[in-house]
Amino acid sequence: MPDMTENTPDRARTRFPGISSRAYEHPADRSALVALRSLSGFDVVLRKMSGLINERSLRLMFLGGTVRVGEDQFRNIYDMVRDASYALDMPEVPELYVRQDPTPNAMALGSDNPFIVLNTGLIDLLDDEELRFVVGHEVGHILSGHAVYQTMMQILLQLGSRLAWLPLGNVGIAAIIIGLREWFRKAELSSDRAGLLVGQDLDAAKRVHMKLAGGVRLGEMSSEAFLRQAREYDEAGDVRDGILKFLNLLGQSHPFAVIRFAEIDRWARSGEYDRILAGDYPRRDDDGGASVSDGVKEAARSYRESWERTADPFVGKVRDMADAAAGAAGGLFDRFARRDGGPTDRN
Repeated sequence: MPDMTENTPDRARTRFPGISSRAYEHPADRSALVALRSLSGFDVVLRKMSGLINERSLRLMFLGGTVRVGEDQFRNIYDMVRDASYALDMPEVPELYVRQDPTPNAMALGSDNPFIVLNTGLIDLLDDEELRFVVGHEVGHILSGHAVYQTMMQILLQLGSRLAWLPLGNVGIAAIIIGLREWFRKAELSSDRAGLLVGQDLDAAKRVHMKLAGGVRLGEMSSEAFLRQAREYDEAGDVRDGILKFLNLLGQSHPFAVIRFAEIDRWARSGEYDRILAGDYPRRDDDGGASVSDGVKEAARSYRESWERTADPFVGKVRDMADAAAGAAGGLFDRFARRDGGPTDRN
């Protein structure tokens, strides 16, 4: 039997039997996934099509041009993906390939049998516990089924593009793309939480985002200063800065590093992380009973709480306008109700 590597867990980590991905998904991500999962049949067809065409091509490409990890190749990384799958109670350990590429990046691909790809640039950048967080992040993508449903949405986008010739059609398609990218960014926050559940090392999770922003020289950086930087980014300067932040994010598939740093720090300290560690989390056996409407309400509540937390003046203006519009709509409704002889508030 091969010798155990230094990467074998040196401390007990909590395992989460039967955990549902709903336990760690960001509310905006969760509501979209619950809705898509309710489209029974379509996702099965998509899995089969992807498995027969795109996924097989991708797997052959990585099988021929990269290194597949296992007990005799990159054993320490194999231990990580095995441990991550065990922690999240995955039915199978996904394949993982190491690709020679200096860009620090990782991805989960495929739908029928998803697999993970790690670039050597990311392996060289991170220490073992940081890399464990990243592997857990990618396993979280697989457990949530992000690859399947993102592919589904891409198909829907292609179908929708046929309507672009209609008046304002391009505007409608652009709005859909903006919405999808916002979902993708929230999916990254979801998987960051999965990575923390796997590694159970908040400092390592935060170091990953610091290194992705500033490189390997952690001695030149400070987690407290980076968090202050995140707060400064949130506060912006004036409404113009808020608009520029919004425009800068439109083309991004991932949230900026300071945002991810602040979000994982906030989630870890919110009480949700501790509740999951204590065994209080939704089980995947109950996923079929998840309510779409409840998910949408929770997503709306999450956005509202985020707006209330932020010091961004642009968001404040948008919030004020939304409140004013809601108040005006309510007043208009009241006037029509009184005109029709309906009940009025006399208090």
